[in-house]
Amino acid sequence: MARDNAFAAIDIGSTKIATLVGNVSERGQLRVVGVGVTPSAGVEKGQISDIAKAVEAIRSAVEKAERSSGTRIVSAGVGIAGTHLSSFNNRGIVAIPDQSGAISADDMHRVIDAGRNVSLKTNREMLHALPRYFVVDGQDQVTDPVGMHGQRLDVEMHIVTCGLNAMQNLVKCVESAGVQVDAVIATPVASAAVTLRPEEMREGVVLVDIGGGTTDIVVYQDGALQHTASLPVGGLNVTRDLVVGLRCPQNVAEEAKAAHGHALASEVTGAEEISLSTFGHESERTVPRRLLAEIVQARIEEILSMVMVEVKRGAHAEMASAGLVISGGCAEVEGMARLADRVVGLPARIGQVEEVYGLVDHVSGPAYAATLGLLHWLAEGQVPRRQTVRMRATPTLGVGAVVRRIGQVGRVFLPQ
Repeated sequence: MARDNAFAAIDIGSTKIATLVGNVSERGQLRVVGVGVTPSAGVEKGQISDIAKAVEAIRSAVEKAERSSGTRIVSAGVGIAGTHLSSFNNRGIVAIPDQSGAISADDMHRVIDAGRNVSLKTNREMLHALPRYFVVDGQDQVTDPVGMHGQRLDVEMHIVTCGLNAMQNLVKCVESAGVQVDAVIATPVASAAVTLRPEEMREGVVLVDIGGGTTDIVVYQDGALQHTASLPVGGLNVTRDLVVGLRCPQNVAEEAKAAHGHALASEVTGAEEISLSTFGHESERTVPRRLLAEIVQARIEEILSMVMVEVKRGAHAEMASAGLVISGGCAEVEGMARLADRVVGLPARIGQVEEVYGLVDHVSGPAYAATLGLLHWLAEGQVPRRQTVRMRATPTLGVGAVVRRIGQVGRVFLPQ
């Protein structure tokens, strides 16, 4: 496929910033044709904390993706995460004027507009308005009402909102890095769309994306999105616990977690030891691997307990028959799924993105589920957007203009 049919996605996380360039083949397959990953800077718990540092990190990731793909990235879809994300469900209702005829596509769009019409505080911005299901004359769980006969049409909508200031800061950083923002997408929702299986959504499932600074939660019940939330804890909390418990620098703790971490201390024998560079007069010392595992397990158990409290706040946890799907960098810790099974009492598995081709070896694994989810979301056309990768430069919009346009394009519409 020609390069001018490509699109780009930027995932700005607390530990890494990833830029992907992709396109859709003639067979409808999503292909990754460019990858740029750089350590995060100026981002804390999913939100911008230092604009200058964040801009440089974003620019570096974009340049790497441009060199990898051979394509100039002028605009992209950008993921947004953080504890400022919130969600609620809302119902829209319309009357069918022609009672002798069938429900039309116009009627469906009218009711969706009604369901999207909500009053938000001045510091909130709507990201997505997602139809959960329709109701025709009291018959609920209708997925497509077009062609059915009825006098009243309802729609149950899932509304995802974000902090306006958080979004403005994010847009400003991306724009300052030389990339125009075509759409802002909630990364938990995009991640869920590619890591969860249809049967899991139908039977009830919880996606738990444990990133560096936050843990994102998405709950599906009866095939529809029920609840979206984010917690201010993540993999960095595990690393900092190791810094305190093992008395070692943070980079050493991060490497030890990745290489020797285990979510179930009972599966680690007491005889195993690892060498670490530590603080103090001893430049290096050995510690039991079981001690490392005990520290990791304690924090992950706490995170999973917090997840279930949030799930119960927004949905019926007992209806999650398919259990938990865990993604994010922490999902790569050995024994994670088995620990989740024990702590939560529900089946658990590690979530990865399937049916993506191209340079996937660079972004495989649960740590990149959110990034691939953003790319897939754009590929599916679920966010109205202009072409997000262009071969020629275009004037860069001011921050105010970008934010105003995001208010228009950052919502989800059903296809005409």
